Amino acid sequence: MEKNEIVSTLNDLIETSLDGDEGFRTSAEHAKDAQLKALFSNRAQSCATAVRELQDIVRANGGEPADSSSMSGALHRRWVDIKSIVTGRDDEGILNEVERGEDVAVASYRKALSKDLPSEIRALIERQYQGVVRNHDQVKQMRNQFRTQH
Repeated sequence: MEKNEIVSTLNDLIETSLDGDEGFRTSAEHAKDAQLKALFSNRAQSCATAVRELQDIVRANGGEPADSSSMSGALHRRWVDIKSIVTGRDDEGILNEVERGEDVAVASYRKALSKDLPSEIRALIERQYQGVVRNHDQVKQMRNQFRTQH
């Protein structure tokens, strides 16, 4: 795989991770439940760490790292904002939107892992992917708990 394609793949993941960082921060601001606020804040920090790791690899491969989120991420955050206003900032509604965002992140990482990447880059992406899957599963579990409790 040539360096331009590697950089492009990594920049796609940077945008995805920036989307996650901003989406989790927005969700933390809107959530009422203290446990959810803490979870979302923690996940935002994890996404920010992933961004820095990916940006370092892009630079090491001679590329210019992405430094802004994707348009779809901006639209998704706007949808979370609008939906939370309409639903009275309902935590279950926020969890549903966060899960949708994590679905996108899982798909982005799977797409990157389907490419023929150098082994050291693949190892980093695989490690980050496992974190994204854990995030997704935890958000889904919490959403299901909120459904049964409320």
